[in-house]
Amino acid sequence: MTSTGRFTLPSEENFAEKTKELAELWGADAIRNSDGTHLDEAVLALGKKIYSAYFPTRAHNEWITLHMDETPQVYLLTARILAESNAVDVPLMDGFFEEQLKPNRDADPHKYWEVVDRTTGEVVDPSGWTLDPGEDTVHVTAAVPMHEYTVSFLAYIIWDPVEMYNHLTNDWGDKEHEIPFDIYHPATRKFVFDTFEQWLKDSPQTDVVRFTTFFYQFTLLFDEKRREKVVDWFGCACTVSPRALDDFEAKYGYRLRPEDFVDGGAYNSAWRVPRKAQRDWIDFLSGFVRENVKQLADMSHAAGKEAMMFLGDQWIGTEPYKDGFDELGLDAVVGSIGDGTTTRMIADIPGVKYTEGRFLPYFFPDTFYEGNDPSIEGLDNWRKARRAILRSPISRMGYGGYLSLAAKFPKFVDTVTHIANEFRDIHDRTGGVAAEGELNVAILNSWGKMRSWMAFTVAHALPNKQTYSYYGILESLSGMRVNVRFISFDDVLAHGIDSDIDVIINGGPVDTAFTGGDVWTNPKLVETVRAWVRGGGAFVGVGEPSSAPRFQAGRFFQLADVIGVDEERYQTLSVDKYFPPVVPDHFITADVPVDPAAREAWEQAGYRIPLSGCGGGQSIKPLGGIDFGEPVLNTYPVNENVTLLRADGGQVQLATNDYGEGRGVYISGLPYSAANARLLERVLFYASHNEDKYAAWSSSNPECEVAHFPEQGLYCVINNTDQPQRTTVTLADGTTEDFDLPDSGIAWREA
Repeated sequence: MTSTGRFTLPSEENFAEKTKELAELWGADAIRNSDGTHLDEAVLALGKKIYSAYFPTRAHNEWITLHMDETPQVYLLTARILAESNAVDVPLMDGFFEEQLKPNRDADPHKYWEVVDRTTGEVVDPSGWTLDPGEDTVHVTAAVPMHEYTVSFLAYIIWDPVEMYNHLTNDWGDKEHEIPFDIYHPATRKFVFDTFEQWLKDSPQTDVVRFTTFFYQFTLLFDEKRREKVVDWFGCACTVSPRALDDFEAKYGYRLRPEDFVDGGAYNSAWRVPRKAQRDWIDFLSGFVRENVKQLADMSHAAGKEAMMFLGDQWIGTEPYKDGFDELGLDAVVGSIGDGTTTRMIADIPGVKYTEGRFLPYFFPDTFYEGNDPSIEGLDNWRKARRAILRSPISRMGYGGYLSLAAKFPKFVDTVTHIANEFRDIHDRTGGVAAEGELNVAILNSWGKMRSWMAFTVAHALPNKQTYSYYGILESLSGMRVNVRFISFDDVLAHGIDSDIDVIINGGPVDTAFTGGDVWTNPKLVETVRAWVRGGGAFVGVGEPSSAPRFQAGRFFQLADVIGVDEERYQTLSVDKYFPPVVPDHFITADVPVDPAAREAWEQAGYRIPLSGCGGGQSIKPLGGIDFGEPVLNTYPVNENVTLLRADGGQVQLATNDYGEGRGVYISGLPYSAANARLLERVLFYASHNEDKYAAWSSSNPECEVAHFPEQGLYCVINNTDQPQRTTVTLADGTTEDFDLPDSGIAWREA
């Protein structure tokens, strides 16, 4: 039986009858339009709450074509060009998509651009180069032979990146390109607010203004082959203008360089350890964006409508986890659900009345084509989101795209019916309350709370070879029976470590925002964490935790004494390292399936004779059973009192270390899987000396998880796979109950 409510349905023109049918089937109480679609009168007459997508800074080419110097701008970095004489030509647009980007020749290039000798890092004096505007080429006349040169130049963004993506994905053919515009310019800002005021008057049928989004697009640049070239979901590259740069200088007392934006080609990726200029620009930008967001929200309310922000597209500068977001007056945030991590990114946002998740797949032709089964992706997406929703509820769900495409797939229609009913059932049973967390876990990195659930990400929920071994930490935590918060190194240095934190996790590759870089050369930080662990705290390091970019004080991991592991950086090869025997059976690895033949081979192989340098003492045969992702080479135990749980291939993958009253744990990497989520869960309980709490509300099968709701007197068990699963759940009093769950199943019981 279909329940109703908490569901937003996308629709389009000339599709009223089928919209009505699917709205009833899926229990939709709201209808929205998507990019490129409109709702006709017959759909509006269905009596549902109406969401209208609103684009404040595009879809008005009649304005911006008359003011093309007021489009958003971005600093671009050319390719490195080798000088073979005292002069070298640097082409500006090689490798960039000319339908998206156009060099800004209006503002003085010698004031706002920069030519850099990349061999020395020195800026070339403006007298040493000229711009040929006819060819979009910079002629460097003060070059040094065999040095490489780049130009950092301002470019107009002349095709809205998201509309462009949708245009190319959906093959919109000769549909007019929508040109974005930048409200930092007073004339355009006035146009935006005047246009919105008129739109509110002309849209009495709209109940919710669904801002998609506001003013500045995350970094999304394409190459000449229409492929994504630079993608940073947190990037502020596409937010600059000469006017804003001048105002920044007046306010902050120093001038930003183009290099502060192009960053040697990194474009200030969220992986980079943030620098003062980057942080100051974020503060400057967010102050401007938020002031204008609040005005749009206030105008919406004055017109009797709700204001909803889409967490995506032009969301840059809103900073939903930065202090003060609750003062903007937004009623809701909606975002795309890619997995558990992105679910939590939306669900945990403070300061709004409700949150909404847009589930996958999009109703786009790249998924909804003959011969494909979109229900597979739909259920996979739901399983990933569901475990996170139990830990941090979202109030509403929905989908995006073309409803007419989805309607052609009856199996998918049935799948959405099931998902929608289950979503509402979870909310009805729990009253929108989160399941109980047993431990308090803090993720420690450079960004802290401002990038909650945003660590280890390159593009929204997309895999990456260099990141998946760390992103798995967040994905595991997103549905785990723990409470998660994000803290920064600045927090720890200024205020110490909160007394209620049970475990701190620091992880990632060296010299990134997530491990911290040079911050670990600050003795106060090391002292504070050491004292906290020795007093009974728990520190879990993943990959290259607490690593200093240089060999510092004879160590690479500055908390090697805490986690019991360090990494050989070819500085201490003359110092022998001896591995204690691996311990195959431990609380942490109790659920790790090890092939009996591999275990027997490992036991019979014995240990290598001690060798100089790394490699002494590990087993000849691998014990295996755990996927650690991309290897971290040359890790070794700092002494023979460290407990090694895995040391296959000559380096440490998993180890524990007693440190005063506390414990440290090292993991080389943690891609997401049910087995690795279980491994991390056991690590957290063990490291915090809470092994005695582990059994209550646990599942014997890692593919199934338990969520306990003490206020409701309920618990549920979920099957996170597309196959039937059997599990035994241990209750708080030590008794057990067996469950046979169908694929993707959920079962509720009184607690």
